[in-house]
Amino acid sequence: MENIEVEIKSFITKEEYDELVKFFRKNAEFINEDNQTTYYFDCEQDLRIQKNDFFSKICLKKGELHDQYREEIEVKFDKEDFEYLERLFLNLGYNIQIKWFRKRHSFKWADIDVMLDYTNGYGHIIELESKSSEENKGIILKKLKERLDSLNIKLTPREEFEKKFEHYKNNWKELIKE
Repeated sequence: MENIEVEIKSFITKEEYDELVKFFRKNAEFINEDNQTTYYFDCEQDLRIQKNDFFSKICLKKGELHDQYREEIEVKFDKEDFEYLERLFLNLGYNIQIKWFRKRHSFKWADIDVMLDYTNGYGHIIELESKSSEENKGIILKKLKERLDSLNIKLTPREEFEKKFEHYKNNWKELIKE
């Protein structure tokens, strides 16, 4: 069963972002361009709801934030149901910890999902991702790192993501006003 999300990501500059969008439009299958609103809830698990240009969803990611592999459970709903999902979790006693507002370009590059993101107040990111079984996650991770290297993009250390995430978590209300 391929229910393990294997991912690597790196912060990139605006210039790299623009160049990578052009590169992948020429060298990969364009999937879509999407605007996403994501709410993280204040609980022990990584629990989120998201509304994008196509649908809404509940997402639970097991493991720790920024892990390179985690089990992911998603349940999709109509786009218009986002407000109901928000009310459901607020009525269950969860509070919104963080709100993210992201523009995403998605591509299929051979057998790898590529996402190029700009998140308001957070920055530009490239993410490479594949689904895997528990047994093959190390092999998939190695392949993703090799592909990122082929783009001359250096893998951002986990510690840098954690530091930037903590800064965003503590300041997002001010950061999104940019």
